[in-house]
Amino acid sequence: MKTKEGNFVCYDDLGICCPEEPSSFYIQNQGKKPLEIYMFIDPLCPECWALEPIIKKLQMEYANYFKIRTFLGYELKKMNPCTNPKNSRHQKQMAQSYDETATRTGMPCDGDVWYEQPISMPYNASLAVKAAELQGGAVGSKYLRLLREALFLHKQNIADEEVLIKCAEKIKGLDIGEFKCDLHSESAAKALKADACTTKEMDVQSLPTLVFFNDNVDEPGLSVPGLYDYSVYVDIITDMLGFEPEKCPPISVERFVKFYTLVASKEIAVVFDMTCEEADREMKKLQIQQKVECVPVKFGNLWRYVG
Repeated sequence: MKTKEGNFVCYDDLGICCPEEPSSFYIQNQGKKPLEIYMFIDPLCPECWALEPIIKKLQMEYANYFKIRTFLGYELKKMNPCTNPKNSRHQKQMAQSYDETATRTGMPCDGDVWYEQPISMPYNASLAVKAAELQGGAVGSKYLRLLREALFLHKQNIADEEVLIKCAEKIKGLDIGEFKCDLHSESAAKALKADACTTKEMDVQSLPTLVFFNDNVDEPGLSVPGLYDYSVYVDIITDMLGFEPEKCPPISVERFVKFYTLVASKEIAVVFDMTCEEADREMKKLQIQQKVECVPVKFGNLWRYVG
């Protein structure tokens, strides 16, 4: 389902708003999106988190041509032993992985969480995402984002039920009472199990993985494991469409930050084809106008819309 807000098109199934669609799109495709992308991630995986800027840019530019379905895998299920306080070696490895990913990709990700708030049960975090999804795709998408912000940026134990509930309380339209019940429901557990089954059936070996499908049911999906430059994903979409897709009209940085509320400099840089330094300079202009505030983190800056 989609609705219009100003000059944005809001997709409930994606939990995002995009610029208005090119007028030629529906003439050519009669309103049907020709591609579907299966996105396999783990909420605790730093590589999956580093994919966020790419997904945002794809949605802002080409959301007319595809819809995304998110599946939760278990790339980091081996982290469960971290509940043992004596497992300091494993915690050190995970902390290094987070920090190295942040340094390499530019997406803030603080490994100190593994020393300060080691994740007790990763399964709980994934279960909470499925519980939120039971109230709609948009709610689930927004919850997943807030959960990962809590982990990677705010160094919180997202397996703790109190943290899970606090994330849910920030989402407009989410029924907290229903969410609390679903955290322990068979429905959420079944939904998570279904994701695991799909991950196995699609032979997904690593996370993140994107699998691209066109509208030809006889053709297998194109599986793309790992993290690549934005142009690679655009080339795949173009090849599968068989024509050059038309970009949505661009929007301003301010409107982008206003919609997402909290974004990293890296996300702004990727979406608007800037360096992180250029993104920071652009945001400082809005900061002077008291429209955003800077939230410094271990690796880079976050920008919160306050205007």
